[in-house]
Amino acid sequence: MLLDRITLYHINMELVSPFVTSMGAETNIEHIIIKVDGEGISGWGECVASANPFYTYETVQTAWHILSDFLIPEIIGKNFNTVDKAISSWQKVRGHNMAKAGLEAALWDLFAKSKSIALSKMLGGVKEKIDVGVSIGIQFSINELIKKVEAYLEEGYKRIKIKIQPGNDIQPIKALRKEFPNILLQVDANSAYTLNDVNIFKAMDEFNLLLIEQPLGYEDIYEHSKLQREIKTPICLDESIRSLDDTRAAIELESCKIINIKPGRVGGFTEAKLIHDYCASKNIPVWHGGMLESGIGRAGNVALASLSNFTLPGDISASKRYFKNDIVQPEFFVNKDGTMDVPSKPGIGVEVNRKMLKLITVREEEFSS
Repeated sequence: MLLDRITLYHINMELVSPFVTSMGAETNIEHIIIKVDGEGISGWGECVASANPFYTYETVQTAWHILSDFLIPEIIGKNFNTVDKAISSWQKVRGHNMAKAGLEAALWDLFAKSKSIALSKMLGGVKEKIDVGVSIGIQFSINELIKKVEAYLEEGYKRIKIKIQPGNDIQPIKALRKEFPNILLQVDANSAYTLNDVNIFKAMDEFNLLLIEQPLGYEDIYEHSKLQREIKTPICLDESIRSLDDTRAAIELESCKIINIKPGRVGGFTEAKLIHDYCASKNIPVWHGGMLESGIGRAGNVALASLSNFTLPGDISASKRYFKNDIVQPEFFVNKDGTMDVPSKPGIGVEVNRKMLKLITVREEEFSS
């Protein structure tokens, strides 16, 4: 397939409410939407690098630079038979996984549409519905947190995740367990703690948590192995896992019992599939994380989460959880049984709302052969 035009859209979408983590509060998201055109077909992807370098070193600005100056020039105007052939063109570019993942996602969508098959099937997915959970940011009060959890449970979400930080951890967990003794509950620290906080995590063992996500350093694997030996609750690694090699190291060191897969963090669907398959071979369950994606990125997440070893509910919430108006039609919603339908139409299975995309675009650039 000849890739004859690629367009980048820097978008700014307002969130329905601030999303607060140990890294700060977000009131809007800035991502890059990528459209790849070839032989009359358009493939869409989303680069999830944000405006700040708090989750990772990548930002919208660095991703735009890497995409426009290095990744896109390697593929524009060239013929490719497979996604693998295309992405091999930029293997010499080190790091910048989110930039790579956004462009790769658009290529996967393009090739799936060219074959008239759903992206989920092209990735090897086997599910028609996926189990979904919801991620709740740090709240101003316990009562407010309980009300939010009640509302999301009524909407059907199968699992609740809350963000924690030093000084705001045991109390909200204890309160939620008292109010909702039987829900699937997990916590996410976003690297806010150190090994000196081991007693806090030992105290969490009594609350029957599904997992503790990334409690220690965002690049760390070794110290997590020390913490996991000290506590019963499974540790799940997120930020530390950026490749299959990181995955192997974490499993060999017994640094975690569960892994969160985000295609943006690991460089795309191709690497995500390798991690998924390796974890399956080692009986390590995985689940799909979220990066406040628009419906374009969310569609790709749903497709990937349809693979067999995504056995825990993911952070793939309904469009309305984050946005008043999404940029895809139909928007994503949660069924009353806590599942989300996997789109069955070709590619990502949803249509991009071009009018809405134009409204939220703050910068646009087109590359052609």
